[in-house]
Amino acid sequence: MYLRVLFYNFAPEMKIAIVKYNAGNIYSVVHALKRLGVDPVLTDDEQELRSADKVLFPGQGEASQAMGYLRQHGLDKVIRSLTQPVLGICIGQQLMCRHSEEGDTDCLDIFPVDVKKFCPTRHEDKVPHMGWNLLEVKKERMLNEPFSLCTDQTYVYFVHSFYVPVCDFTTAVTNYIQPFSAALHRDNFYATQFHPEKSGAVGEEILRKFLENT
Repeated sequence: MYLRVLFYNFAPEMKIAIVKYNAGNIYSVVHALKRLGVDPVLTDDEQELRSADKVLFPGQGEASQAMGYLRQHGLDKVIRSLTQPVLGICIGQQLMCRHSEEGDTDCLDIFPVDVKKFCPTRHEDKVPHMGWNLLEVKKERMLNEPFSLCTDQTYVYFVHSFYVPVCDFTTAVTNYIQPFSAALHRDNFYATQFHPEKSGAVGEEILRKFLENT
């Protein structure tokens, strides 16, 4: 199952797969890609994922349940071994990390960093972190990444109770309760804690740039 590109300057035969697993919010990504001119379908089939030109790994949910599904279907090994560009979104970013405090869960270990739970220190710091917040883009990490179009005044949309600390793979930072990784990059793996599919024109451009340029 693939997303087949219909418009924009994408290669006409490019195939883009979305990982299908027990996580919510996947269809908001599907609809965002439709707005870019693609016809989305989901797959948990190994061969379809491996033969895709690019893979998206979005979702919202609980880490231990999501990882349980991935392991049960062998998708943990598949995702780790993909060589084409892969974009994780929200829990997709967290599951790409080494371990999550949510359910004391061992994850995919693509990014060797542990996911932490927000611990508010002020009454006004609500968890989950929900709504629009600013990005601080690490310019030295941008190059041709999907996030290189962002500026330090870019607002994007978040919904999460757990976060990835700032680390060597951080490409953008947001400060809520404390600074955390809003975006990560390592080799062919990209990830955002924020939801590009819910982040208006900026988010749409990030998705478009991932399809076009990575």
